[in-house]
Amino acid sequence: MASPSIETLEKLIGTPRDGALLRFSLGLEFLKSGNAAMAAEQLREAVTRDPGYSAAWRALGKALEATARPAEALDAYRKGISAAQNKGDKQAEKEMTVFARRIQKKTAA
Repeated sequence: MASPSIETLEKLIGTPRDGALLRFSLGLEFLKSGNAAMAAEQLREAVTRDPGYSAAWRALGKALEATARPAEALDAYRKGISAAQNKGDKQAEKEMTVFARRIQKKTAA
C-alpha cells in the first residue's frame, strides 16, 4: 500500500502541477518507502522535464544504486555533476563526484 504522501502526489500527475518538482518529490517518497524501482522511474521523468535539476540527478543515482544498476547510476551522477557545474551548485557537484568515485572503485575491484 502506498503512503498517504505518495497517494497525494500521484493524484497530481497529469494536472497542471505535474512537473519536474512533482516527479522529484514523488521519487523521493518512493525512495523513503523502499521502492527504488518506482523512485527511479519518477526521477527519470523529473530529469527529462528539467535536465538541469541536479538534486534530481543525485536522487536518481541513489535510486539506481539501490536497484543494483551501477553503470546507470554512474551515468546519472555524471550528468548530475554537469548540471550542478552549470548551475554553480558546488555542494551537489562534490557529493555526486564522491558517489561516482565509489561506484568506479567498486566496479574496478
